[in-house]
Amino acid sequence: MDTLFGIISYALIGIGLAASCGFRVFVPMLVMSVAVRAGLLQLTEGWQWIGSWPALISFSVAAIAEVAGFYIPFVAHLLDALATPAAVVAGTIATAACVAEMHPLVQWSAAIIAGGGIAAAVHAATATVRAGTTATTAGLATWVVATLELVTSLCLSVLAIAVPILAGLLICVVGFFVVHWIIRRKGTVAQAGIPGEASH
Repeated sequence: MDTLFGIISYALIGIGLAASCGFRVFVPMLVMSVAVRAGLLQLTEGWQWIGSWPALISFSVAAIAEVAGFYIPFVAHLLDALATPAAVVAGTIATAACVAEMHPLVQWSAAIIAGGGIAAAVHAATATVRAGTTATTAGLATWVVATLELVTSLCLSVLAIAVPILAGLLICVVGFFVVHWIIRRKGTVAQAGIPGEASH
């Protein structure tokens, strides 16, 4: 039972970190690196390098550059295009590094499908939300969205390591509201393009 609970916990940690990668690619990797160095997170064999000093320094520099870039509208648009494959890779790595006690085939299948898939889905949703707010506010709300994404990525990363079950629930809640927002927005756009009954 303890082993099963451990597998589930580490799977939730990986998935939580993968979801965080959808908001910011390098912030969750930096949090992972710090957690490993502090002894708060044990990674599977072969992934301990994430907690090394070179990795910590590299993730720190990359995270700072990424965070700063998303506060500049033009750079943010460019980063959006680059972050799509990067988020998938980061989400896959984060999940694979946390999932243990599994056959390598199962481990990597779970990492690619769950980790990479969740990271891609979250990034796609955030990109849609950002595009919508940029269009409706002429880019004035860019810094607000960028800050919310940063805070969400950081908090979700920490929560995934500290309380993985709560992080999993939070992902479900956030996912529900994001999907609901996207559906409502598409419905509004569709209705705006259809002539009213009064015009017939």
